[in-house]
Amino acid sequence: MTTTMITDLRTRLRGSLLQPGDKGYDNARKVYNGMIDKYPAFIARCANVADVIESVKFAQENQLLIAIRSGGHNGAGLGVCNDGLVIDLSALKGIHIDPHERTAWVEAGNTIGDIDHATHSFGLAIPSGILSTTGVGGITLGGGLGHLTRHFGLTIDNLLEAEIILANGSYVKTNARDYPDLFWAIRGGGGNFGVVVAFRFRLQPVSTVIAGPMLWELTEAANLMRWYSSYIRTAPDEVNGFFAFMTVPPGPPFPEHLHGKKMCGIVWCYSGEPAKADSFLQSIHSFSPPALDLVGPIPLPTLQSMFDPLYPPGYSWYWKGDFINELTDEAIAIHLKYGAGLPTPLSTMHLYPINGAASRIGNNDTAWNYRNATWAMVIAGVDPDPENDKLITTWARSYWEALHPHSAGGSYINFMMEEGDDRIKATYGDNYPRLVVVKKKYDPANLFCVNQNINPGA
Repeated sequence: MTTTMITDLRTRLRGSLLQPGDKGYDNARKVYNGMIDKYPAFIARCANVADVIESVKFAQENQLLIAIRSGGHNGAGLGVCNDGLVIDLSALKGIHIDPHERTAWVEAGNTIGDIDHATHSFGLAIPSGILSTTGVGGITLGGGLGHLTRHFGLTIDNLLEAEIILANGSYVKTNARDYPDLFWAIRGGGGNFGVVVAFRFRLQPVSTVIAGPMLWELTEAANLMRWYSSYIRTAPDEVNGFFAFMTVPPGPPFPEHLHGKKMCGIVWCYSGEPAKADSFLQSIHSFSPPALDLVGPIPLPTLQSMFDPLYPPGYSWYWKGDFINELTDEAIAIHLKYGAGLPTPLSTMHLYPINGAASRIGNNDTAWNYRNATWAMVIAGVDPDPENDKLITTWARSYWEALHPHSAGGSYINFMMEEGDDRIKATYGDNYPRLVVVKKKYDPANLFCVNQNINPGA
């Protein structure tokens, strides 16, 4: 590639083009997962949609590998690549709220925190995520689990349309009427079909919720898991709660006598009528009084950012996930073994419920499969010290390998590392052949392949 060609791209961009050795390059190539260390040939820090179009055309003309970065949160580090072109959308920060229509138009560089800030002033919210630093692009295209899943469905269930730059550099707007095959595919199919530069969402009337963690001693874990398994299946949609094994952080609001202690817990979120909150809390306390109860009224943006200080960008992460239907006694015994052996203070296991509203959309209505599963599980080895990368990876893999025979098969793609075609096919199930057809139509050369890839030649 000649200097003239690179200079030509620079002049075509309103944003900046970074190469190795340029000021800011090393910071721009970093992603949320500190375990990822890749060196792209170029990083196009796009200032607008025109920059995205020019970048896609340049990559296509010069047969460059492309990675698309929104928030950079992807566990496998799929927002960056070696030797290719990173199309960085993080400067695309436009948000427009229509409080009368209850919709939001959101550019792809926004984080969940950016969106919460904009929507909360109107008493509205997009159901999405549990960390405010997560980028809207990756979480939406992957499906979008969060605190409001049981009440309002996945993020994709609240997606009305999207603006996409296709592999040939053309712009399209896709929704239920226009390019409906593409609209179906992007709702769970990841970044396989183009660069989504903006989304339009339906907003839900949520402002203050009754939420927070309840923690129990590990000796209660087996009984808690059995009770939780039964309770969450029949709980009102307004009740959400994800189970977790965790080590209590050494600081407020956690009391000193619990600091550093391994415990089990449920992070609750009740988004229904405040007058019915007491009934919700009483039903939980009927199981067993928790060792710590931090549930109370809280603004939704505060809940969404509650765990941000524990998990800043740059820590090492190793993820493994599965969809789960049942918590059998055999599975619970495996959970207890590995939950009691969390290898580092920030390592954890979460079970996110996907029943309720999310389960009442058909498995084939969007690309996101496993609507009939009860939970999406993630096992996450986390630590700030790279010296512990092997420790957290070995623990997560061993935990997953022991538990996988008790799973439903596939996994939520946002909880996967780079795990190969078989895992991707298992994740999409009988939706996979249809996804291949859409991929062949819109990206036959597989220009967009740095993702949980749908192979157009499959």
